[in-house]
Amino acid sequence: MTASTKRLLGRVTAPLAIIAGAVLLRVLSGVGFANYDTLYALAWGGQLSRGQTPAYDVAIAPTPHPLLEVLGVVLSPLGPRAVENMTIALGFLALSACGWVIFRLGAQWFGRAAGALAALIFLTRVPVLSYGVRAYVDLPYLLLVLGAVLVEVRRRAGVRGSAAAPVLALLALAGLLRPEAWAFSGLYWLYAIQWRPPFMRGSWPRPRFPRPARREISELTLLAAAAPLIWLLSDLLITGQPLWSLTHTRHTVATLDRTTGIANVPEYIPRRIGEILRPPVLLGAALGGALSLAWLRRRALLGAAAGVLAVVVFAGFAALGLPINTRYAFLAAAILCVFCGAGAFGWMCLQAGDRRRRWWMGAGALVLLALLAYAPAQYHAAEREFGKLARQQGIEGDLLALVDDHSINLRCGPVGVPNHAPIPLLALYLRTSPANILSAQAGHIASGVYVDPANMQVETSYVLDKNDPVAKAVSIPPGFTAVTANRSWLIFHRCTN
Repeated sequence: MTASTKRLLGRVTAPLAIIAGAVLLRVLSGVGFANYDTLYALAWGGQLSRGQTPAYDVAIAPTPHPLLEVLGVVLSPLGPRAVENMTIALGFLALSACGWVIFRLGAQWFGRAAGALAALIFLTRVPVLSYGVRAYVDLPYLLLVLGAVLVEVRRRAGVRGSAAAPVLALLALAGLLRPEAWAFSGLYWLYAIQWRPPFMRGSWPRPRFPRPARREISELTLLAAAAPLIWLLSDLLITGQPLWSLTHTRHTVATLDRTTGIANVPEYIPRRIGEILRPPVLLGAALGGALSLAWLRRRALLGAAAGVLAVVVFAGFAALGLPINTRYAFLAAAILCVFCGAGAFGWMCLQAGDRRRRWWMGAGALVLLALLAYAPAQYHAAEREFGKLARQQGIEGDLLALVDDHSINLRCGPVGVPNHAPIPLLALYLRTSPANILSAQAGHIASGVYVDPANMQVETSYVLDKNDPVAKAVSIPPGFTAVTANRSWLIFHRCTN
């Protein structure tokens, strides 16, 4: 095999593996649809493509994500169904790519076996799969941040020399999906320009790379500041308030009674991480972290620092009023998956004659046994979750069938729905503002189309949030007449024109 052939294979291996992984995940899960937050972003992107101002001020609307809205603008000419399908496909690719990057990080730090186990663990966690198959923004965000960590790892290994700009570019993209990346960008910028606190300038370690020139510092500063500036400018142009996303998120958190605040951090952040990983992985990560920091310190330090930083930033944003959601803990969980891989196979990085190798092998065998013993419970949990998601996808499919046959339309006025859950889906597929889809819980519907659940299963399965505020009992508005139905939905019309 020639050198050029090897280089070509090296370039195509990762993309092919990621695509194959995405297809496999889609087949095994059996479900795939866009979630409430993503649908809103795509609907807002559709509004932008039509020259309209996105309707951010709809009740219980999620926080805007600028990069996802740009995706909605770009895909809008393809039509609503293609927009959602492309977004779902990108979601599966992001999920698969996260597994690949975790494998590469684990392989770089603790060997290929540790990396492969870390990726397998991450891709079989029920919360990760649940959010991934619904195209949540948190998986692409995680991919960009982990990609930045991988570039820095390669930089430290001397693979590509000085790579501060690519790291900050990836974090800038991540910062257009979630604001936590702003903190990572700022801290990495300080590291890249080799800033030293005044009280430590005499004892600060000698830098590994040459100090950047003034022009390069300017470029790095622009990259580090790009995401927050774009986000603030976007909020200002659309709402007139540069801090709209922060204030709106705080309001929604209070409305839905979400857990937040620095006082809840000690209890709820470990709980959220535990919900993702479960006891055997936490045990393996603790063991791998302790052994690798004791016996493979140089390999483990960057990963440990990344994990600690992920938790600190998570806690900091909780203190600012953002919710302590499970999906916000994915970064810390991904790092812990790598250390669980180290717990099982980190001994392979020790010299063959090292006495510590035998002790670590024994501990690693216990980690593997614990993972295998817990695998059936993990499988049944995933089966239950996918069953629930399949029911939700079927209900959404029935709703879209009524859009396709024009039973749901805007000819006589707005579309009324029983709660907030269907609003972004109908706004996307009807190519209209979410403000034209009215929740009966929030107001009165005088004319147009009203969509009502056909049975109790739809009422219980298709709910946005158990804490969703209910201002009043919901019933079919007066004067509306039944016109059609399917297994999930009843359609009522009233035209006053």
